[in-house]
Amino acid sequence: MIRWAEVPVYLHRDAVDFRKSINGLCALVEQAMGRSPFHPALFVFGAKTRDKIKVLYWDRTGFCLWYKRLEEDHFQWPRTADEEVITLDAEQFDWLLRGLDILKMRPHAAREYGDES
Repeated sequence: MIRWAEVPVYLHRDAVDFRKSINGLCALVEQAMGRSPFHPALFVFGAKTRDKIKVLYWDRTGFCLWYKRLEEDHFQWPRTADEEVITLDAEQFDWLLRGLDILKMRPHAAREYGDES
């Protein structure tokens, strides 16, 4: 089983044909995203209407395809990014699933204080 907080999340910026299943999405991962679908990562795809997402990942024994459809809302999909593939961390992926605009959200800067001896 994949631990979602421990792997990169790759977001395909452009809408995809949601008739695609595992094989079609694997081809997109390789051709459009330039990555291996066997890499320990989540590959996220959005429908044109932005009310559905699919998440593809390999769990060492086979591919898993997770699908979410919103009933009365839309995912805040990044449209202004220049890259074909946007890399998200676990927190940004959570923001996307919760409906927040990941390009506008910024976490507080991490602070580290050490012993200055």
